[in-house]
Amino acid sequence: MTVFGTGAATGSYDELENTDVILVWGSNTQECHPIIFNHMRRGIKNGAKMVVIDPRRIDQTKLAHKYLPVRVGTDIALANAMGHVIIEEGLAHVDFIQNATEQFELYKEKVQQYSPEYAEKITGIPAEDIREIARLYATAEKATICWTLGITEHHNGTENVFSLVNLALLTGHIGKYGSGLNPLRGQNNVQGGGDMGALPNRLVGGWNYDDPEGRRLHEQVWGVSVPKKMGKHQTLMLDAMETKEIKALYVIGENPVQSDADGHHVEKLFENLDFLVVQDILMTKTAMMADVVLPAKGWAENDGTLVNSERRIQRVRPALKGPGISRHDHEIVQDIANSMGANWNYQSAEEVWEEIRLLAPNFAGVTYKRIDEEGGLQWPCPDENHPGTPFLHTRLWSNDVGKRATFVPTDYQPPAEVPDEEYPLMLTTGRRLQFYNTGVQTSNYKKVKNAEEAIEIHPDDAAHFGFEDGEVVRVRSRRGNVETKIKISNKQPRGLVFMSFHFPEQANTNLLTNHATDPLAGTAEFKACAVKIEKHEKGTVLTEGQ
Repeated sequence: MTVFGTGAATGSYDELENTDVILVWGSNTQECHPIIFNHMRRGIKNGAKMVVIDPRRIDQTKLAHKYLPVRVGTDIALANAMGHVIIEEGLAHVDFIQNATEQFELYKEKVQQYSPEYAEKITGIPAEDIREIARLYATAEKATICWTLGITEHHNGTENVFSLVNLALLTGHIGKYGSGLNPLRGQNNVQGGGDMGALPNRLVGGWNYDDPEGRRLHEQVWGVSVPKKMGKHQTLMLDAMETKEIKALYVIGENPVQSDADGHHVEKLFENLDFLVVQDILMTKTAMMADVVLPAKGWAENDGTLVNSERRIQRVRPALKGPGISRHDHEIVQDIANSMGANWNYQSAEEVWEEIRLLAPNFAGVTYKRIDEEGGLQWPCPDENHPGTPFLHTRLWSNDVGKRATFVPTDYQPPAEVPDEEYPLMLTTGRRLQFYNTGVQTSNYKKVKNAEEAIEIHPDDAAHFGFEDGEVVRVRSRRGNVETKIKISNKQPRGLVFMSFHFPEQANTNLLTNHATDPLAGTAEFKACAVKIEKHEKGTVLTEGQ
């Protein structure tokens, strides 16, 4: 079984310290992934050139060799233009392409349409800057691309990722130390959740849902048949809630009422459920709507494993006793399953892990004892004598490649919603260093500066619309409106405004965001929606949706 594409980082954190070029694309790594950024910082000290590609002049641009202020939603045009330059100037890795890839000619034909001059009109990046970065990436001995939600949270986010993968295949920057493709995970076990089969098209360990060998193995270990019908991802679940195909929901460690796009719509869907169960560590707004709340233990109270962005399996041990009647998540799920007729009898988190080892070839060699002794192991680790795998896809450089890596040609598509006369500004969203997700765990910190939301706007736009720094305004989209303060900032270009989603009780940004969805991944377009900013009527206190 092989892993390739959008699912896992191909390299390790340490490789960021020993590479020549780091393209950081759609990722505010310094604020959102500060530990990973420390590795990038060391890489820069060791001579690496970091290129930051982002609509906003975020703080990490201060350390960048080059900053490309790409317009929101135009990443494919930029990536294709870089591919155009690399092919046109003879910088492609011809031997690698011939030996390890397929459908190159289709890709070549596609990117011929994307000259740097054409891409400049779309992206706003000067053609010569596009050429410079294309040459820098292609001619480097080692180069890596890192990205996060600035690439994926679009209605065509999967195609955005394919456009980056194409660049790595074009230049041979994959399958070797210091070169790779690294989606940086936003939370400590996002990778682990996917690895455990928390995706509708996957089984435990990354098996495709319809893989006959994987299905046989699961049925053998579990002693029951794997359902033939594939499940739904979150967006399809919301659609099914709207049609009443889904009437009851069990939510574990998620706050969709405040974290999903088009918040008014989502809240109505949850209100119309027949039955809602929420299992969480704190009383989120979603939990407040539940018929039953199951209190779980938090990260410092849990026992088990997690898998981080570099595929490293690590141990988690309880430092504190959970409060009140809180319990481990797996214990709660087991009791519910047994109440429904199952006969599960896991006595510890380690017993659960031992079953995972039976189901997932990539984890078969990872024992608790080895994790403790070796400080974590990176999958694939197929047997107990295997050292783990710091980087993936070395096979692409061998004579026996096996399945070839496929170029996937992509075309630029504008955001699903663009500014117009009525809604003249583009809103993009993201995180801030001091806070976390919907703020349930962080918004009550007393000693954190700026513990409130504000809409960041370019000085020229503020002057044009007559806004002053600190002024309270109403931000409105086609889906709702919120009240917040103006923050004049040079971080974003003219025409673009920025908000986080950390303060939904004060200013629920996701009442504004667009639920236009990537049909392949089911991800909503959090990164682009048209808004207008209105003067706030003196003495008026707005309610959500007013």
